[in-house]
Amino acid sequence: MDLTKRPRRLRRSEAVRSLVRETSVRVDDLIYPMFVTEGEKTREPIDSMPGQYRFTVDELVAECQELWDLGIPAVNLFGYSTEKDDMATKAYDPEGLIQRAVRGIKAQVPELCVQTDIALDPYTNHGHDGLVVDDEIINDETVEVLCKMALSHAEAGVDWVAPSDMMDGRVGGIRQALDAEGHANVGILAYSAKYASCFYGPFRGALESAPKKGDKKTYQMDPANGREALVEIALDIEQGADVVMIKPALAYLDVIAAARAAFDVPIAAYNVSGEFGMITAAAERGWVDREKAIMETLTSIKRAGADMILTYFAKEVALMLK
Repeated sequence: MDLTKRPRRLRRSEAVRSLVRETSVRVDDLIYPMFVTEGEKTREPIDSMPGQYRFTVDELVAECQELWDLGIPAVNLFGYSTEKDDMATKAYDPEGLIQRAVRGIKAQVPELCVQTDIALDPYTNHGHDGLVVDDEIINDETVEVLCKMALSHAEAGVDWVAPSDMMDGRVGGIRQALDAEGHANVGILAYSAKYASCFYGPFRGALESAPKKGDKKTYQMDPANGREALVEIALDIEQGADVVMIKPALAYLDVIAAARAAFDVPIAAYNVSGEFGMITAAAERGWVDREKAIMETLTSIKRAGADMILTYFAKEVALMLK
């Protein structure tokens, strides 16, 4: 055959393939989502997420030191609160669980980027991300509580707050509240395109935060919509988001790619609990090679355009790459 172009020449060996490889996953691309609970000296296994734990603050701090030593640059914290009410008052308690966790980590591992979830569902007795009045999730009053929550985390020493609630205007409200109280250096990682996905099930088991009534479709996005995501992202950037996120990642790679093409800002993607669970279950049954499936999945997210990935595989990947 008289061929001048033979693409296989660039696939002949691992050395050659490594030289022309377009996308790579690095440890410093990764953010490790972690669950915090009350008590001491406990790592409580999460039934719905094999290999993941609810950490008491002392154990969380020890784990964060290990993560930092592995090269993981950031953690994102979620509180497992047993004290819930209809106004989510524990969400902004200065002595609350997440606030104490942030202080503990910063005392031990000050250079680790500590990020905290800003949403009310772990702290409400109804399981919604916002306040509920007459069976309606109310927006503006919820934003006021979210601002209080973000401020309490900032005062504890957090690096980034991560509003995941999908209320209108919450990024702008939080930015203004932080700046007004002298926290201009606290960043905002906005869950800008967060879809009403079935892939959150294991996470809700981890926090026992599933709605007691109704669903989250009046504030989380319709999975059928792509253009709407660009509207949401543009609004969050305009309101002061430092980083925007698409969640989940795998079923929304097209949205990540569209955002990458449209916006010149850092983009995060959340490799969510259901995606974690699919690989975990398939690997347990011998249907996929766990390590290869993890790396192929994360590579696809990076290739789509994400700069950073929240993933429950972060520690495992760090050990693999090390």
